[in-house]
Amino acid sequence: MELYQKTAAELSAMLKNKEVSSVELTKAAFARTAAVEDKVGAYITLTEEHALETAAAIDAKRAAGEELAPLAGVPVSVKDNICTKGIRTTCASRMLENFQPPYNATVMNRLHDAGLVMTGKTNLDEFAMGSSCENSALQKTHNPHNLERVTGGSSGGAAASVAAGEVSIALGSDTGGSIRQPASFCGVVGLKPTYGTVSRYGLVAFASSLDQIGPFARSVEDAALLTDVLRGYDKMDSTSYPREYDSLHAGMNADIKGMKIGLPKEYFGEGISEEVSKAVLAAAETYKQLGAEVVEISLPLSKYALPIYYILSSAEASSNLARFDGVKYGYRAEKFDGIIDLYVKSRSEAFGQEVQRRIMLGTYVLSSGYYDAYYKKARAAQRAIRADYNKAFEQVDVIMTPVAPTTAYKIGEKTSDPLQMYMGDICTVSVNIAGLPAMVQPCGFDANKLPIGMQLIGPRFGEQKLINAGLAYEKASGLSNIVAL
Repeated sequence: MELYQKTAAELSAMLKNKEVSSVELTKAAFARTAAVEDKVGAYITLTEEHALETAAAIDAKRAAGEELAPLAGVPVSVKDNICTKGIRTTCASRMLENFQPPYNATVMNRLHDAGLVMTGKTNLDEFAMGSSCENSALQKTHNPHNLERVTGGSSGGAAASVAAGEVSIALGSDTGGSIRQPASFCGVVGLKPTYGTVSRYGLVAFASSLDQIGPFARSVEDAALLTDVLRGYDKMDSTSYPREYDSLHAGMNADIKGMKIGLPKEYFGEGISEEVSKAVLAAAETYKQLGAEVVEISLPLSKYALPIYYILSSAEASSNLARFDGVKYGYRAEKFDGIIDLYVKSRSEAFGQEVQRRIMLGTYVLSSGYYDAYYKKARAAQRAIRADYNKAFEQVDVIMTPVAPTTAYKIGEKTSDPLQMYMGDICTVSVNIAGLPAMVQPCGFDANKLPIGMQLIGPRFGEQKLINAGLAYEKASGLSNIVAL
């Protein structure tokens, strides 16, 4: 087995036993990237020189007998909306095409302190707005399982880098499913943590009350290991939750006898493809065989989740992206007549169509006369959806649903119909609205050999339940560490 086919946990063990060095691992990662990147297009920026320097420093610490974190020396890719000091952070937009942050995101400092080796910055839908990774202004990313298909989005580059074996783990961000949907399309594990458990400081904001950084991996164990690195209170983020977190990796337990798993009837009806429904329901049968109790539940307000999400997220995007005005940093129009014309031309020339669409929608719902009719009502409905989930978790430990209505569709198939594209988020957005944790992992393949994912949703701070339930299914099904190409 080649190094690129191993999980992060396996690589960690090899490093600890000195069967391989971090420099050798890093060189192997870049060799694999050189072999497949022309086909996949996962990265916007590669940081080979920086990575090799980091790897050499970790090897020196290991040789000196220093105690290192479990993932020290393991390569990781990072979504390009997470600030990296002195390294280009573009958000896949012409607005920030040459922007180099003067500071690191908190998660980058956590990766550094844990000794991980960043290989580069991965592609995404511009400013994380999209569900297919086709809205990137800089390049196209292709699904490693079928190069004519989308990766999902917005974290499509990160998911593809893991699925193609360029790295074993990656960082993404999730505002309405942007980790989970590409994880499903690319056949990898993706975890969206509880809102407030991972610092958002240094994550370029799309919708601040919904955004959350999380891991991609090819196994549940790897997802647990990387989440352990990321979680923790941060005084730089006013939404960071002050509490101590037990190690998810140390708490892993595949014995789920007696666990109650809920199947919400609203997620298995019209609009969900038969192949997807069958695969998720088959996984539910596996859970029964493992000793879990599977029951039907109802989340009646889930039908309102999509409009609530697009009102709230667009309103916050309108506010957050107002800072990109052509004055302080980012793109500036070359020709303009006065300050207002500078604003208009800089934003019109640098923002892509989808970003402009959401800014316009958000500005509309926040405008005088419409705030009460749309934004205020959406906030009230958000509280109702949270209550809906709280009621469900009085009955069950974990909720299980499909991730997306279909498997990965063809590149260009939905770009002319934004409403159809938005419908692809129907199974994921309510989790962000409620601030809950959710994990996606493979549960089968369709007739075209494209991955199908299942989603496990937990109560607030219930990541350990997700990890344990996911681990149990992974062991029973053998669906893990899937490398395409």
